[in-house]
Amino acid sequence: MDARLNYFASPTAGTAFKHFIAAGKAIKESSVPAATQELVALRVSQINGCAVCIDMHTKEATAAGETSVRLHLVAAWREATVFTEAERAALELAEQATRVADAAGGVSDEVWARAAEHYDGEQLTVLAVLVSFMNTANRLNIIAQQPAGDYEAGQFH
Repeated sequence: MDARLNYFASPTAGTAFKHFIAAGKAIKESSVPAATQELVALRVSQINGCAVCIDMHTKEATAAGETSVRLHLVAAWREATVFTEAERAALELAEQATRVADAAGGVSDEVWARAAEHYDGEQLTVLAVLVSFMNTANRLNIIAQQPAGDYEAGQFH
């Protein structure tokens, strides 16, 4: 399977991606725990059905020491006992922020308040940017039908 588009061959997309990759690096270097970032990235990608991002974030999380049990349970985090309250709040925020069309009002005040119990203003900003970043990455990959399975941890870092 080949992708419909090669974004890296486009001068315009190449210029835009330099900034996009820089944004991703800034998110990675933030004070939001790396495990939380990978769990959120994985959940957003599962919701959107982005195979290449699911491949990437499961491999990155595994390389960072995440357990297979937690990775397998991200899709059903509400019923799983393996996530901290802070991680659960981040996953809930990520879901509502991703399912904007489904959740007519966007992120509810209750979900925001639960997240704010665990994350300060800077971290909430990072989570909002991370969810938006992942939704953008998912859409770019889905539009181009990027094939999944060949990603190697650290490939884009």
